[in-house]
Order: sequence, then structure tokens, then C-alpha cells
Amino acid sequence: MSQRRPAHIAMVGIPAVSHVLPSLAVIRELVARGHRVTYANDPAVVELVESTGATFVPVRSTLPVTDNRWPEDAIGAMGVFLEDAIQALPQLRAAYDPDPADLYLYDIGAYGARVLAESQGRRLLQLSPTYVAWQGYEEEVAAQLWQLPGADAYRARFTGWLAETGATTTDLDAFSGRPPRALALVPSVMQPNLDRVDDQVVTFVGPCFGDRAGDGDWTRPADAERVLLVSLGSAFTRLPEFYRRCLAAFGDLPGWHVVLQIGKYTDPEELGTIPANVETHSWVPQLRVLEQADAFVTHAGMGGSGEGLFTGVPMIAVPQAAEQFANADRLVDLGVARRLDTEEATADRLREALLALTGDPTVARRSAELRARALAEGGTARAADLVEETLG
Repeated sequence: MSQRRPAHIAMVGIPAVSHVLPSLAVIRELVARGHRVTYANDPAVVELVESTGATFVPVRSTLPVTDNRWPEDAIGAMGVFLEDAIQALPQLRAAYDPDPADLYLYDIGAYGARVLAESQGRRLLQLSPTYVAWQGYEEEVAAQLWQLPGADAYRARFTGWLAETGATTTDLDAFSGRPPRALALVPSVMQPNLDRVDDQVVTFVGPCFGDRAGDGDWTRPADAERVLLVSLGSAFTRLPEFYRRCLAAFGDLPGWHVVLQIGKYTDPEELGTIPANVETHSWVPQLRVLEQADAFVTHAGMGGSGEGLFTGVPMIAVPQAAEQFANADRLVDLGVARRLDTEEATADRLREALLALTGDPTVARRSAELRARALAEGGTARAADLVEETLG
């Protein structure tokens, strides 16, 4: 238990569940260490936040996380985050100008937090739920974005906003992609160009797990020789045809028990007859299932990829959007996964991939090695220690 003087630590996030879950254990640990922790986010995630013991600060978000209707083009999606930050900043000022935090923790999408901290002259620490920029990122990746239609208007809008807010970092690339200090809550093996990441700025602490009793429990059936979890996360789950292919691939497969999470957007009636060896749910305690599983069909979001590596479970990666395609390729390169894009994921290919992965001793050995590496990065306790070091 920490002996440091209790401080006011504020976390500022966005209401996407995939951005909230990765840091919850860290917030809970900081509360347990005696700090006064406030957490600013949309009321949609109040229950998740309050489960940590932090004091919830309501800040309405305009991000389309409820209906999952994000712009299809990259600049349009980036603009949604910018507009959300612009409207959120006055709400953050109303809450924190009268009661400034000693340290602001913030999600990569919560631009208003950095503006607030810089204008108040307070310490700032980013908690990244995904990989971070590396030396050369602006030239190799960002420069391509700035050639897209609408990029000039976006940059002008963002730069103009920074100039009028009191932020001390007014260069757009530095502001959005170069935090003064960051903790990456992901396994370092998932980071592109790891050797070019500034380790004086970024520390990889690996996935941060804690008490997830509130997520519910799951027990492996006594007669299950092997368990497969199929889960495409929380957002990209409106895929009844894919789930039907999974039922055809894994239903009644000898020796296998299947846990199929279909999300809130798919009606179970769309699946047809459910084989006897399959249980279906709109939501499952994913980490708890993976701790008892032998294989994982995942969309290769960073959260799911991290949980798969942390539990040492071979994966079939079926990416759906954004960085998931790169994550899927990375898992393949690491030797613990097969990638099947949605249109390629027929019942025959899904079944073949499962049997090949779980029958390969090299995959089992590599999964165990990467699990040990993820555990060694320190997780929640190390993250909380580093947060306290940032307090000074």
C-alpha cells in the first residue's frame, strides 16, 4: 500500500467501452491507495466508473457510441472526436476550474483534458488503451492522413481551437500524438516499431486487470474437453451471418464447448437452431471465460488481443474496423493466431483454423512465452506506482 500523500487525481475519458475498461483497475487501485479520484465521462458509463470507487463527474459526450454510427472516412471520424472535445471543454472547466486536480489522467480521445491541464499548469499523464506513436510516425502514417479530403479544414479547425483555449502545446501533431508522458496499457509485443518508441515518455505496463467480480462469473462445464470463446467485442457485433457460420463450424464439433457472445445488436432468433454444445449470450465476462478457454475467435481489438495474450490462448482473428486489421496481422506474426477476414471466414475455414491452431505445439509454446512476457510488464500495480511517481 502506498505511503504517499493523498492527492486529487482526475481521469478524463470518453464513453466507448473499449476505452473505459482498460484503465478501470488502475483507477480502482489509486482509490484503494487513498487518493481522491474523480472521473469525468458521459453518464452512459456511470456504473462502470462508480464501480471503482471514484467520484463520477458527468460530462456529456457527443460521440456516436450508442448507435455505433461512426463516419466511414478517417478525417470524418477524427472530426467527431474534435467536435466532442470542443463541446466537452466548457463542461470540464466548470467542474475542475473551482477544484483543480493535482494530476490529470486522460484517454487518447479526450483532447479537452490536455487543454484543461495545460491551461491550469497541472501535471498530465495519458493512459493509452492502444499502441502509441513512434519516431517517424508523422512521416510514415500521419502524413498520409493529411492528404485526404477534408484534412486541411480539420487541421485549421483543430489548430484554431488550440490557439484560443489556453493550451501551451499548439502544434497539432504534438498535441494529438505526443503526450508529455504516457502509460500504454497493452502488451509491448503489440506495439509497431517498438524499438523506435521513446521509453523516456512511454512505459508499457501491459493489460491492467483487477477485481472483475462485477462482470459476473463463468464456469467451464465439467464435460467440456476444450472451450472456445467467440466474441467480437462490444461495438462491431451486428453480424448474424457470421455467427451462423460459427455455429456451422463449431456446433457439435467433438470435444468442444462453445461460448458465443453475439452483442446487443443481434437478435438470437436470427441464429436459427443452436447446437447442444453452444451457449449464446449478449455479453459474457470475457476475461473469466478466457482464463478457462483453449481458443478464442476475436475481432482483434486491442483489449481482446491483450486478454488473449495475457491468458495464453491461441486466436482466430476476424478484424472488423480501424486498427484491428493491423492487430490481427501482428498476432499472426507473433505466431499465436490465424487471420480470416469476415468474407473469408466460412464454416470450413473457421473449423480448419481452430483445429490447426490448437493442434500445433509451436503455437502452444509461443502462447505461453508471450503470456509470461505480458505478466512481467507489471500490470495494475506498476501502473499505479508510475501514476504516483508522476505526482512528484
